[in-house]
Amino acid sequence: MSADLCISRPRDWKALSEQWPVDFWLIGAVLVLMTLGLTMVGSSSIAISEKRFGEPIHYLVRQAMSMGLGAFVGYIVLRTPLRFWEDNRIKLFLLGIVLLVLVLIIGREINGSKRWLPLVIMNFQVSEFMKMAVVIFMAGYLTRHASEVQENFKSVFRLGLPFGIMAVLLLLEPDFGSTFVVAVIISGMLLIAGAPWRFFVFTVFPMVVLLVVMVITSPYRMARVTNFLDPWSDPFGKGYQLTQALIASGRGEWFGVGIGESVQKLLYLPDAHTDFLFSIYAEEFGLIGVMLLIGLYLFILFRCFRIGRKAFDKANFFGGLIAYGVGIWIILQAMINMGVNLGLFPTKGLTLPLMSYGGSSALMIIIALALVLRVDYEIRHPVEES
Repeated sequence: MSADLCISRPRDWKALSEQWPVDFWLIGAVLVLMTLGLTMVGSSSIAISEKRFGEPIHYLVRQAMSMGLGAFVGYIVLRTPLRFWEDNRIKLFLLGIVLLVLVLIIGREINGSKRWLPLVIMNFQVSEFMKMAVVIFMAGYLTRHASEVQENFKSVFRLGLPFGIMAVLLLLEPDFGSTFVVAVIISGMLLIAGAPWRFFVFTVFPMVVLLVVMVITSPYRMARVTNFLDPWSDPFGKGYQLTQALIASGRGEWFGVGIGESVQKLLYLPDAHTDFLFSIYAEEFGLIGVMLLIGLYLFILFRCFRIGRKAFDKANFFGGLIAYGVGIWIILQAMINMGVNLGLFPTKGLTLPLMSYGGSSALMIIIALALVLRVDYEIRHPVEES
């Protein structure tokens, strides 16, 4: 009897999964990541929060509020038909362009970068909104011009103007990391839609050229990009942040020093709760914890891609491309952030999705994942699709 039950469990799980209105595996993985993220924001920001605001949970509360807002807006997105986003994709992209212009005019400058619009409840990073707008815009464009994109260069070349303007505005902030992420998202979605390699090069190449030129012509940016190659040559100067991050990762060894027991977060590692939260996580959870975190991101990627494939099988190309685009966005940003923390890439200023402190990032990624869940919902309920 027990053996039969054990054999039937996978089928029971599959049947249960099909009964849900959306992918509960994806929801579960995201909730685990959000819980872990809040735990690490609370742990890594205690010292800096106490120093700046006189209370140890300031950043934790704000991150929880951003995630709560993201969940609220995400529920609305989950209830909104995909047709709405497809019909308004151009307006959404143009709104992003307008917001990027406003950032350059009235945006708040932090650490030499002008990336945030000061709103009543938070400083909103427009580049995070732009990533979702690009995914939706590309999904709509590639759906309407699928055959042309695969055969005609002109259909791809037309993307050069809007994305060129967007890239220039992002680089003027400057936000090299987001520019790179957007370029890869565009490339990935073009390839998934069947565009030949030689076509998408002409869309992405101008962004890369602009990025390289701006780095080469600025000694400060060049030093920042190349510093990661040998941070130990100036461990108390330009290489201080990275060397402290590497020390934190090394202290974690196999199983970590224990949650809340990090030493580097005690004002030794700058930006311990933001860009370099991964190093504090590695210190407290060790290599085993890091492997589990990587596995969690890969699982979310798998579920997003699975939804994308199912959407393609149901001829829902717009929804499928959204699922693929969001999956690329999350895994790419996670890889870059981890690479920066481990000294594999130069500092990019990109958050670790749903882990690092950053209200705009958490808000937009939760909304984007809700959009993926909407894709899954419409696959499971084709009759109800408007």
